[in-house]
Order: sequence, then structure tokens, then C-alpha cells
Amino acid sequence: MAVTLYGIPNCDTVKKARTWLDQNGVAYVFHDFKKAGLTPAHVDGWLKQVAWDVLVNRKGTTWRALPDERKAAIADAASAASLMLESPSVIKRPVLDFDGATYVGFSDANYQQIFNK
Repeated sequence: MAVTLYGIPNCDTVKKARTWLDQNGVAYVFHDFKKAGLTPAHVDGWLKQVAWDVLVNRKGTTWRALPDERKAAIADAASAASLMLESPSVIKRPVLDFDGATYVGFSDANYQQIFNK
């Protein structure tokens, strides 16, 4: 049962997810996508399971800092993938890969359901 949590360590939501996993005895690998980067295979794999508009965090500071023309150009999975690879901070965090499925964001109730706790 491989569990990989993707995000950045100083993100509050990622911290909550990591704390939940630790407290519930779930072994996982943390992938800091700012330091370790992301490959097109990562993003393409996520996009096969999660809609691009769920993965792109339009409420975050990275999105808000983009020029309006750049925001308007994000209209499909291909353009979203390009943006996520160019600027991983625009990805809604955390991204959890577990048992062949991808989950975005964190809530205690959702993680309880995912891990049957």
C-alpha cells in the first residue's frame, strides 16, 4: 500500500494532512514538489483521475499573481498541465496518491474514509 503525499512543507493544509497521517499510523512518502519537482507523468496521471479545474488552485496567491491573459489561457487540461509544470505552487494542496487513486485537498472526514479509519 504505497502512499505518496505531494505538496510543500510550509503549506498549512499539507501540515494538517501530514499530522493526520502520522497520528493515524499511515506510512507515506512526502514529495516536496518545489524541491523535487514534478514530471509531466505526475501531472498527466493526476489529470486522468481529477479534473484540471480541481487541481488548479484559483484561490491561491500564485494564481492571483498571474497576468489576466495567462489566467484566461487556462481553459483545458493541456493548458492547466503546462501551468502546473511551470509553476507547481498553483496546484491545490495536498495531492494524495493512494491505492491507484488521486485525492486533492485535505479534510479529516475525507482521509478517514480513504483510509477506513
